[in-house]
Amino acid sequence: MTWQKDLQKNHKTGKDLQELLRLTDEEVQRMDDILEQFPMSIPDYYLSLIDPNDENDPIRKMSVPSVMETDLSGSFDTSGEAGNTVIDGMQHKYKETALVLSTSKCAMYCRHCFRKRLVGLSDDEIARHYNEMSEYVREHKEISNVLISGGDSFLNSNRRIEELLKLFVDIEHVDFIRFGTRTPVVLPQRISEDKELLEILKKYNAKKQIYIITHFNHPKEFTEEAKKAVKAIQDIGIPVKNQTVLLKDVNDSPEVLGKVLKMLTSWGIVPYYVFQCRPVSGVKNQFQIPLKKGYEIVEKAKSFQNGLGKAFTYAFSHVTGKIEVAGILPNGEMIFKYHEAKNEKDASRVFVQEVAEDQCWLDEVK
Repeated sequence: MTWQKDLQKNHKTGKDLQELLRLTDEEVQRMDDILEQFPMSIPDYYLSLIDPNDENDPIRKMSVPSVMETDLSGSFDTSGEAGNTVIDGMQHKYKETALVLSTSKCAMYCRHCFRKRLVGLSDDEIARHYNEMSEYVREHKEISNVLISGGDSFLNSNRRIEELLKLFVDIEHVDFIRFGTRTPVVLPQRISEDKELLEILKKYNAKKQIYIITHFNHPKEFTEEAKKAVKAIQDIGIPVKNQTVLLKDVNDSPEVLGKVLKMLTSWGIVPYYVFQCRPVSGVKNQFQIPLKKGYEIVEKAKSFQNGLGKAFTYAFSHVTGKIEVAGILPNGEMIFKYHEAKNEKDASRVFVQEVAEDQCWLDEVK
């Protein structure tokens, strides 16, 4: 496959980027020191979207390591994934959803990744016990959907993707299967040039509804190549939805975020979530913005959209559940609502909490 050959040429060291980004030898060394802990991998395609004359280029910020990553305050598991693991590689946090960690690989290692503990580093948490996973879903009839994630689910081989689909497609109480993938954004040829993958998806979509959940963050990512990949999925009858992460100096303005949302709906992609960036070690101090500022950005970006463009939730994935950021009261307190809850007692619960102007997360939910 052409995309597999392209992937082998990914840029993984400071030296690979020195000429393009005009890095000094000292900057190369500093970058390589960071890469010992948090690896880098950038396809030629995504690298080509960077403006080398702009040190603050948003594509660069999302793909090229920064010295900010040496700040390890925060946590490597901000939403309690370890405590939700029921089988190696399978999590069951929300009663309706089984989450499968299918691979630790990605086509491009996002610097804001919330699984920095895993991606590109370790296969310790990856799914291996396929029959056990299938049996678990069969026994838990409350599970109505399976989310195949990673890493990036489309970095699996076609054979592995089909194997994963076979596990769940014939389970009657499973209504649909989701794939989480950023390949339409960072390596679109993985989809547009791989007819075998499209044939597999089309075949199993006829048996059980499939959804593709992707991850556009900035207007520069909406290229003709990306559009071709998205359309290839849509043409076989599979809906594409999008999760955007609100990121400091990337899309933290109403105009930029608003343009992302408008581009999504113009391509037939449904906006699904805008996520508050998690306080992940190596991510927190580089990409997080305050909750109050985030709410104001999101509401202003919404004002540029029609009804369909507003069909998303601004939320964050807390240990206790997925919590919607619902509003700010005149006294400055913020309104939150459980969009999904780990415990039944929190289901749909609305609560009000004091939030400081510079506060980016709720460490405790009162």
